[in-house]
Amino acid sequence: MLNHPTQPVLHTVPIEKLRPTQMTVGFREVARKRHDWRERLDRDGPDFLGRHMIPVVVGPGGTMWLIDNHHLARALHDEGVEEVLVQIVATLDHLGKRRFLTFMDNRNWLHPYDAEGRRRPYDDVPRSVAKLIDDPYRSLAGEIRRAGGYAKVDTPYAEFLWADFLRPRISPKLLARDFDKAVMKALHAAHGEEAIYLPGYCGTH
Repeated sequence: MLNHPTQPVLHTVPIEKLRPTQMTVGFREVARKRHDWRERLDRDGPDFLGRHMIPVVVGPGGTMWLIDNHHLARALHDEGVEEVLVQIVATLDHLGKRRFLTFMDNRNWLHPYDAEGRRRPYDDVPRSVAKLIDDPYRSLAGEIRRAGGYAKVDTPYAEFLWADFLRPRISPKLLARDFDKAVMKALHAAHGEEAIYLPGYCGTH
């Protein structure tokens, strides 16, 4: 069942028990969140965790599946945080595994795409946040959003749509060699008319 959004059900869960619903994260994004966490740790660490509840769906066998905040979960895991507060947004443990994954996919709560933007079988989605792999273009997409390349929206996996848009336009060599230059080139592409279909597009005006 779907839980009412104004009546969140909160639980503390070990990060290692959370199942990802995507295959990749941007490691630069993870590093930035790790840095932010270290700066906050002594000042307001517990309060920060209380304000950043991670949304999950309960699947077959009671497994909790992340549907957002993969970068934060990975960053906290890498920093040695063992548990996080989660908000259960749907309880679907009555479904069989295949029906559950199909429902998640159709609801846009599952993103089984690899670091080259290719769709993969459901079984290829890693079983823990520690196994998430790097997609440098996801980091690029996050950076150009912060730089004003496009607006933050609620569209699921919007940053991955932007990452896929940027793959053929920014070479992997440039991305690895000169990230700042890649960001400038990506900003120009993001403001062009070819990106008008993407969520959060804001052009140059």
